Formats: sequence, C-alpha cells, structure tokens
Amino acid sequence: MKRWLPSPLLSLALFAMWLMLNRSLSAGHLLLGAAAGLVMPWLLRRLQPAGRPLRHPLVLCKLVLVVGGDVVRSALDVGWGVLRSGHRPPRGAFVTVPLQLRDARALAALAVITTVVPGTVWCELAPDRSALLLHVYDLDGEAEFIRHFKDRYERPLKEIFE
Repeated sequence: MKRWLPSPLLSLALFAMWLMLNRSLSAGHLLLGAAAGLVMPWLLRRLQPAGRPLRHPLVLCKLVLVVGGDVVRSALDVGWGVLRSGHRPPRGAFVTVPLQLRDARALAALAVITTVVPGTVWCELAPDRSALLLHVYDLDGEAEFIRHFKDRYERPLKEIFE
C-alpha cells in the first residue's frame, strides 16, 4: 500500500485543498483533486528524508508552546524597538551558534523556528552542519543569546529527533 499511496494524510489534504481553492464539487474538480492527491505524494516520495519516528511527543508539545510564547514576546520587543529606535537604535549583530544537531528534520524545524520568531534571521549553515550564522535584531550579549538559543530550541529538538 505504501508503494502506491506513500502519504495517505497528505493525499487527503491535497484533495481537500484542491476542492477548497476551486470552490467547486463538480465531477471534474473531484477527479482533478483526487489525481493531484494521489500523484503528487507519489512523485515527491523520494524527497522525504529517511528518519525514525518522533520521540518524546510531550517535549514537542512544550516546544510548540515555548515557540508560540517567544513569537509573541519577540514581536512585542521588536515593535517596541522600532518605536524607540530614534532614542536608542537597535544593536543588530551576526552571531555564530555552534550546533550539536545533525538530523536534517531537526535542522529544518530549527530553521522554521528561527524564521518565525521575530528579530532573528537564519543566514547560513556551515557545510558540515557544525555552526549556524544568525542575524539578531537587537543583541545585548552574544554568549547569553547563544545559551538561550541552544537551551530553548536546540536541546528540545535534539531530544525529539535524535
């Protein structure tokens, strides 16, 4: 079954998305949606990284809550920093964070987290995946930022994926 339908949930989601985007339940759209739902996952199955199932789902739930809180807090901090930039300009800086993560899925999750949290931008990953270059909007202390980044994001991802 996996050979012909590698991702049943993805197939169902693509089918539903096709119907919602076209706002039609005509026979043609039902057929095209089913074709997209069946063919696309089959064509893209080799792009899926090989890996083990996720471990520690409670750590994953906690990480989602931490990231959600950080998004709100960072958005407020960046907004406040923009408003007061005339009095105290932000101290933007590039920071190199040494990484222990090596799993491709964990690094992809870290990239998403870094991109979602306002005030940080993922700039470059070392070819051997040993370090990450980030740009930080307003940096108080580099060592403190690195410790905070590794404790809040890298450590839980390492527990979940490795």
